[in-house]
Amino acid sequence: MLSEPRSGRLASWGNALLAGFVSPDDAVLAIVGEDAVHRVEGLPGEAGPVGLTLALGRLRALGVAGLRVALPAPGHPLGLSGPPDFNARALDAEEAVVCHGAALGLVPEVYEAGPVGDVHVEVVWHCLPVREAPPADVPSLGEAERELAEALREATEVLSRLDVAGSGPVAEAAVDAYRARAERGREVLAPGYPPRAVRVLELAQRVGLLVSVAYENGHGGAVSASEMAARTEALRPVERTARRAQVAAYNAFVEERERGVR
Repeated sequence: MLSEPRSGRLASWGNALLAGFVSPDDAVLAIVGEDAVHRVEGLPGEAGPVGLTLALGRLRALGVAGLRVALPAPGHPLGLSGPPDFNARALDAEEAVVCHGAALGLVPEVYEAGPVGDVHVEVVWHCLPVREAPPADVPSLGEAERELAEALREATEVLSRLDVAGSGPVAEAAVDAYRARAERGREVLAPGYPPRAVRVLELAQRVGLLVSVAYENGHGGAVSASEMAARTEALRPVERTARRAQVAAYNAFVEERERGVR
């Protein structure tokens, strides 16, 4: 969870485009990011892969009024509603975008080539039918914010007690780097999102970063099997809570439209 999911960029900037907050060129530029190119395959009415600009226009013509994010993990179909084929593809990719207003979903497939430091990345979004049903296990923004605060307190206490790397200088340096990137003007969400969604996503990304640092730096001071198990048990629900909060933030745009706020 150190990096922003591609599904998040597609949903966020796709929503801003659909609502008229940004131009097609600005939306596509933000969605592609540092990748070389994104294409969409399997769109109704298209014989082959098409570019993002055409694809987003086609989705609008098909009745899509918004885009939601799914960030599933084994045993946790977060943001998904079926059918099984789509869920399986999304689980394999660990992310997906689900359309609101048309029974379609998009799952990314990433192709990388080239040496380290000069990797050429192309992304193909596979457009597939989805089941029109409420997404699984997605909290409201208010619920997500409360859960994040509680999970962060509990995990920090456990990790500090076990002297895990994720609660020490390595984690602090990573968080400082994250803050520096944010201060350079990186937009966490596209224009049009409510401020609370931005706040929740920023906290979810920070929590996810702490979890990633803790996992990537070994067992820290947790030397016994019981201590290592305690660390894992402390991190697992925190990571799950952070993913749920990310999805809630990205999906806030559509949720507000459904409630008639927009």
